[in-house]
Amino acid sequence: MGNRIGVISLGCAKNQVNAEQMMYLLREAGYEILPSVEGADVVIINTCGFIDSAKSEAIDHILAMAELKAAGVIGKILVTGCLSQRYQQEILQELPEVDGILGTGSYGYIVSAVKQLLAGKTVSEFGDINAPVDEVGRILTTPEHYAFLKVAEGCDNHCSYCVIPSLRGKFRSRTLEDCLYEARMLAEDGVKELIVVAQDTSRYGIDLYGERKLPELLRQLCKIEKLHWIRIHYLYPDEMSDELIDVIASEPKIVKYMDIPIQHVNDQILKKMNRRGTRAELDELFEKLRARIPGVVIRTSLITGLPGEGEAEFEELCDWLRVHKLERVGAFAFSPEEGTPAAKMEHPDEETAARRAEIVCEIQSRIMDECNDARIGTTMEVLCEGFDPETDRYFGRTYADSPDIDGRVLFTSKTAVHTGSFVNVNIIGVCDGDLVGVIGED
Repeated sequence: MGNRIGVISLGCAKNQVNAEQMMYLLREAGYEILPSVEGADVVIINTCGFIDSAKSEAIDHILAMAELKAAGVIGKILVTGCLSQRYQQEILQELPEVDGILGTGSYGYIVSAVKQLLAGKTVSEFGDINAPVDEVGRILTTPEHYAFLKVAEGCDNHCSYCVIPSLRGKFRSRTLEDCLYEARMLAEDGVKELIVVAQDTSRYGIDLYGERKLPELLRQLCKIEKLHWIRIHYLYPDEMSDELIDVIASEPKIVKYMDIPIQHVNDQILKKMNRRGTRAELDELFEKLRARIPGVVIRTSLITGLPGEGEAEFEELCDWLRVHKLERVGAFAFSPEEGTPAAKMEHPDEETAARRAEIVCEIQSRIMDECNDARIGTTMEVLCEGFDPETDRYFGRTYADSPDIDGRVLFTSKTAVHTGSFVNVNIIGVCDGDLVGVIGED
């Protein structure tokens, strides 16, 4: 019986953490985790099933693995994650090449599932998606200088366009002690940038302690000596307390980068989408952040073509962007997901939604050009992430850039720069949206 495991992880950072936990459990049980899928006795595809594009990506990977399986390159195929949870019956019925599926409540069942697959059995396991979060080790799949710290699982927001609560369960925080213990272990292993994530990070602790505990968690994380940067993702606008803003502003280790998904600014659309808050409250929040956190970089996500979005509502969104000039914006066309209230509401057609997303991206591109031009002539701290022989330059990120989401800094240096080190780079230009700089007198 083989013991070689290949793992493909799709979707968000939170999903990536689950994949890392499964890899850890398998390694502890004596299995070999391969660097690629070739030669694997079992290939695990940890899927996202949030929107149509994510579902298509997952199915494409499953079909690609099915071809390798037919060619004898790999053995069994196990599909885990959100796609499995969402389509519990359909996957095994419509994709006969798949040998087993695990839901999002069954990651801890991974060793048993692999054993059964290798014994020739079919696996279909769906545990309680509302169970307390398991404390499990991880095999990091990120570069060794940064890692994600997932502080909670699930979501209680129930936005009318979103299926996540039905796939991931109710919001469940990890304890402060468990989060801090893992953060200390990651720092001891060489992690210098810790990225704090959850579906709604700003709500952290409210289910366990009866109050938001993110400010306290951040203060404690900042005391971990070997951590240099602490980055926070997915802060919901209505949960941004003055205490949290003060902590972010006052703690040097917390990078002044705030990922705040707002989705839209029109009051009627926000109400239809079951989003808490109004445009006026968003305006007030962003003005407060600019005033209290000098140099803050704000990222948000927007959905075009939502139910209720006509030309006037869309123009309102565009005008809002031109006024607030957020540094980082991701725009996505509305995807009506079956089982959600929004899917039953009247909405612009797919082509219109996609065209509007393109318009938002064009507006944002000009805003980002202005932001980059303003950096020229400044010196910025950069986390070096490697050397690109094609450009003969090092590359890295500033506090304004989250990994695999935002831009890079390309820079030269007369002396060697080690991956994972922090250096001060003089910004001298922009190339294809990336900053260009030098160290010293190059």
